[in-house]
Amino acid sequence: MSLLVYLDYAGIALFAATGALAASRKQLDLIGFLFFAMVTGTGGGTVRDIVLGRVPVFWVLNPGYILVCCIMGVIVFFTAHLLESRYRLLIWLDAIGLAAYCVLGAAKGLAATGSPTIAIVTGTLTATFGGILRDLLANEPSVLLRPEIYVTAALVGAGVFTLANALGMPLYLASGCGVAAAFAVRGGALWFGWTFPIYKHKPGRHPDDVM
Repeated sequence: MSLLVYLDYAGIALFAATGALAASRKQLDLIGFLFFAMVTGTGGGTVRDIVLGRVPVFWVLNPGYILVCCIMGVIVFFTAHLLESRYRLLIWLDAIGLAAYCVLGAAKGLAATGSPTIAIVTGTLTATFGGILRDLLANEPSVLLRPEIYVTAALVGAGVFTLANALGMPLYLASGCGVAAAFAVRGGALWFGWTFPIYKHKPGRHPDDVM
């Protein structure tokens, strides 16, 4: 279980850092940095716990997670100005956090229900919802609306971990495979611009035209 705890803290810290970087782009004060760090760091895990019926949620049971988010918020507040491209760092930290958190979310879903399907769903929710909240609050273009593959990377990572676990692989090996698969897909999408074909037919009519 120590490996899963490590992935939990790593995912939260990385997502908290991306939240704080989003706050830096909006030139917020320290409280704004802390708020963005906490919402982004804990958002995905909170949704996962609510879906699984695990209340109080994880950061209520262990306030140490909030402390991790606050530490990352303070660090970024005093160092963000040193970075040449904060947005580039944000999306790459997000990719690493996604890779770690999709495995952690899948492991918790599998432990709670025993269902591979639920494991993949909770892994995907855990890995993506924090970033979605961050972009929504910062009024940034959502990661869901960017052309590169995003949610699919979390699906792949959670799926690979769940399959490896079903095949009886040790936890460290199954986790490593899941993290590597998710990061390879998301990193490749960022580096090479991987996308899926988009819908190009005639768009729907404006609501005013059908009234």
